[in-house]
Amino acid sequence: MSVPVVILVEPQLAENIGMTARAMANFGLSELRLVAPRNGWPKKGMREAASGATHVLDAAKVYATLPEAVADLNVLFATTARERGQMKRVLLPDVAMAEANVRIANSDKVGVMFGRERIGLLNDEVSLADAIVTFPVSEEFPSLNLAQAVLLVGYEWRRAAGLAQAPFTGEIRAQQATREALLSLFETLEATLARAGFYPPEKRESIARNMRDRLHRMSLTEQDVRTFRGALKALERGARRRPDGAA
Repeated sequence: MSVPVVILVEPQLAENIGMTARAMANFGLSELRLVAPRNGWPKKGMREAASGATHVLDAAKVYATLPEAVADLNVLFATTARERGQMKRVLLPDVAMAEANVRIANSDKVGVMFGRERIGLLNDEVSLADAIVTFPVSEEFPSLNLAQAVLLVGYEWRRAAGLAQAPFTGEIRAQQATREALLSLFETLEATLARAGFYPPEKRESIARNMRDRLHRMSLTEQDVRTFRGALKALERGARRRPDGAA
């Protein structure tokens, strides 16, 4: 499956490049292009910052100029937090990645470019793009870390591509407790509470029914029943070991 290309223009810090690779791998992006990385390439420390996403770094391509890096792309988005005064569409990441998904489905090659850590993209660089992507951040603090911006775009891309499925459901997989197990638990619980003087004899039946109803609503599993029974036995053993009158 084709995915958007991530282009970093003159990235400076090795940690940011490594964390960008990690963010890309998180959401299934794999093609990284670097335009004139500051202080050379490769950079010491970037592989450690990638936290295992070294396959993205190993496949990364380095270009001397931005036009060279985007020459084969059909669609190009430019990310920026500032209004540029250019007559371009301004899109939020979800809208931009939905459009990217459609264009990729039509066999177009799509790229998203990100600027320098300190000053972002220059106006001339933004002018190469078809549209601007900006983020709905707080006006009081609009600055995003480079890898954070890539992470947000990658997340929206995965959603737009229909791949944003929860990795687990949280559903109970254990076997539901049988009636026999539940009745045995109720019997043990009620007898234990009676010996502890939890309720007066005349109210035992009504209180017991209420407790059974509550336990039924919990949809106990076989493991739940075993855990409760074990806890009750431990409490009784502890009570027998305590001297009379001990709290």
